Amino acid sequence: MSVPGPGAPTARHTDRSTAGRGRRSGHAGSREHILDAARKLFAEHGFEGTSMRQVARAAGVDPAMVHHFFRGKDELFAHSVELPADPEHVLAGVAGADPARRAELIVRTVLRLWESPAQAGLLAFLRGSIGSRAKTALLREMVERRVISGIMASVPGPPEEVALRGNLMATQVVGLMMVRYVVRLEPLASAAPDDVVRLVAPTVQRYLTGPLP
Repeated sequence: MSVPGPGAPTARHTDRSTAGRGRRSGHAGSREHILDAARKLFAEHGFEGTSMRQVARAAGVDPAMVHHFFRGKDELFAHSVELPADPEHVLAGVAGADPARRAELIVRTVLRLWESPAQAGLLAFLRGSIGSRAKTALLREMVERRVISGIMASVPGPPEEVALRGNLMATQVVGLMMVRYVVRLEPLASAAPDDVVRLVAPTVQRYLTGPLP
């Protein structure tokens, strides 16, 4: 019976070197491959039309690898969009506020976020999203799932009407962000936050709970 020399590969060494062929092994680059695949699928099929298994297949990894990096589809989606701030954290106090007096809180929250250190990242995110169809699709999914849904929580009315109110509210909030922080149109760009709240919140409130034509 011959004994392998010191330089000869053992069976255990051979098994390790050949294990997992056909899929990406290890962690190097796997997370980015998963995120690239997820961005494409979310942009093409939306949140509901994309599964973790589909993402794993598109990234060429085992589904367990996706779950290793991301606890679930919501977390994977959040990282795919690459937001500089977590909407659920930012809007944490909005959903529980009285819908009849929610607009002022919404506008103050938006101003506080945009006048924080996150502003540079928010500007880069908006400018990058507007120029890309795929990123715009991701932005739409994110706004619907993680921003409007929280802001419109417990607003009374049929689902179709609440959805319309949410869209109308978004025109004011997104318009405010674009005019004040992206285009920097004066005098709104330099107006005091309290003045912005006083001018914008009544329109936001009308869209939330006021009569619609």
